Amino acid sequence: MAGRDRRTAPHPAPAPDRAPGLEPTPAAAVSIEQQLEAAILELLAARAATSTICPSEAARAVGGGTWRNLMEPARRAARRLVDAGEVQITQGGSVVDPSTAKGPIRIRKVR
Repeated sequence: MAGRDRRTAPHPAPAPDRAPGLEPTPAAAVSIEQQLEAAILELLAARAATSTICPSEAARAVGGGTWRNLMEPARRAARRLVDAGEVQITQGGSVVDPSTAKGPIRIRKVR
């Protein structure tokens, strides 16, 4: 390493399942997608049965300062949870088809 200038060394590209700027979790086998699904379920479990969350809440819980990079992955995580029958996606208080929902969405427990 002698003679190598660390300031100019290239940074490795982030792993495809990890957003830029995020450190690996202690359980490195847990992907960002799985972390987002878990965050959605944990956030909903901490709320009243009639409450909803925004996907950005899960993105913030997992990504901290880089949460904006996780918005679409958080929406995908919510869609997977809909497919698993665990949550519903709403707009304007009505359940919507996650594959066609455009714009802001909310996530709630299945009723």
